[in-house]
Order: sequence, then C-alpha cells, then structure tokens
Amino acid sequence: MKFWFDVTCPFAWATSRWIKEVEKVRDIEVEFVPMSLAVLNDGRDLPEDYANMMKAAWGPARVFAKVATEEPAKVDDLYTTLGNKLHGEEQGGKHDFGAYDELIKEALAETGLNASYADVANTEEVDEQLRAFHNEGINSVGDEVGTPVLKLGDTAFFGPVITRIPTGEEAGEIFDAAFRLAQYPYFFEIKRSRTENPQVSNKNK
Repeated sequence: MKFWFDVTCPFAWATSRWIKEVEKVRDIEVEFVPMSLAVLNDGRDLPEDYANMMKAAWGPARVFAKVATEEPAKVDDLYTTLGNKLHGEEQGGKHDFGAYDELIKEALAETGLNASYADVANTEEVDEQLRAFHNEGINSVGDEVGTPVLKLGDTAFFGPVITRIPTGEEAGEIFDAAFRLAQYPYFFEIKRSRTENPQVSNKNK
C-alpha cells in the first residue's frame, strides 16, 4: 500500500505513526511517497500566516522528492527522523523559504543520507518530480483533499484523520475496519467535527 505525506503536516504525521504501528501487528508493507501542501496550495489566495508556512514547506518536500527519486527505500527512515524533529520535538510550524534548512541537514546526517540532498531545498530542480509524486496521490483520491492520502488495496482515501496514535492490536483493528470500508466500491466518506489537534509531541507520551 502507499502512503502520501507532507512531512510538515501534523495530521499526516499522526496517521503515519498509526500505520507504522499497524506494520507491527499486520502483514502489510507501506511505501511512503512525498506529496506537498505547498504544491496543493500553489496559486491559492491564502491567509498570510498559512501562506508563509507554505513557503517553508517547499524545502522539505523537495528534498523528499529527490530522495524518493534516487533512494526510495530511505524515504521511510527520513520521514521518521525529520518528522520526529518537527512534531515530536515541536520544531514544526515554521515560516518562509529555507526555514527548515538546518533540520533537513540534521535529519539527512542522522539517516545516513548524502548531505547533497539538501541542496535542492531552495531550488526548482526537482519540482517536476515533486509535482509528479503529488499528482499521483491526488489523482488516486480526487480533488479537494490534502495530506495524508492512504491507498488501501485498490482504493485511496484522504486520511484517516486521527489526533492520537493507537498502538498494538487496537491499531490493527482500526486498520482492519478501514481496509474493509475501502473494499466496498460505493463507500466514499465519513466525517465529523474535530475537537482537538494532533497530540503527537514527545511531551504527550
């Protein structure tokens, strides 16, 4: 199955940590693929604060596109390393171009990846590849969605959107339910108002 993510998104991070828990209790293999909130929102009229966050989001997404193109097997590890810095250590939510440059370099080093991957963060060198990865996810699920996108069997959905990370057999049971819904060709969505943001900081553990 495939999981499309933007590393800066706390909702994608929460869902990704759930699917990593599922890997421990179910016979699944997940391929992590970059998508980009910056690409998704490119050209849109956004509130200033969010627009500045999207400027910052370009850098990590471009680095992931480069890694996914050249060393796709390392995307999972890099996502875990950089995602933990942004969300577990509460270093996310940055503004403006280049805001994540130092964290990207740290994560590449800790993951054993070549430091030169960071060079693409503030250029358009891999934007074509990034948009291709992004569009693959969006095209599999439809318009007006964001990240994450999870492909369960033959069907992809936006989400699941969760704010806390289930573990053990509970993670597996939630996966079983989601997978069963995905098997029914006429199921499209379930939604309710969200009452909290993702609780993914290491301080909450």
